[in-house]
Amino acid sequence: QVQLVESGGGLVQAGGSLKLSCATSGRTFSSYSMGWFRQAPGKEREFVATISRFGGMEYYADSVKGRFTISRDNAKNTVYLQTNSLKPEDTAVYYCAADRIFNTMVRGETSAMDYWGKGTLVTVSS
Repeated sequence: QVQLVESGGGLVQAGGSLKLSCATSGRTFSSYSMGWFRQAPGKEREFVATISRFGGMEYYADSVKGRFTISRDNAKNTVYLQTNSLKPEDTAVYYCAADRIFNTMVRGETSAMDYWGKGTLVTVSS
């Protein structure tokens, strides 16, 4: 069993930045590709970014490409999402996810993720 705990969300003005973290339990962190998804009020959960097991591959949604950066520290069992140039439309609950298959993350198959965190709220004011 892997537990994921997100942190770092909050209220920020448009153009600002936040760094989200997702700490995981267990000794199998490097067995999983990690990803970030988000869900805005009234909308479906959508893929944001993913990183492969040892960080060699990254993939982003077009809506965040060039503004967000995903990274991971396998020694700390933690994945990060640096969010810059935030826009009001980035407002959402951000969820961390883990899956053994990188392409499952790339395809944004929310129903297929092995594990989910409970989310952290990011609110961007205009």
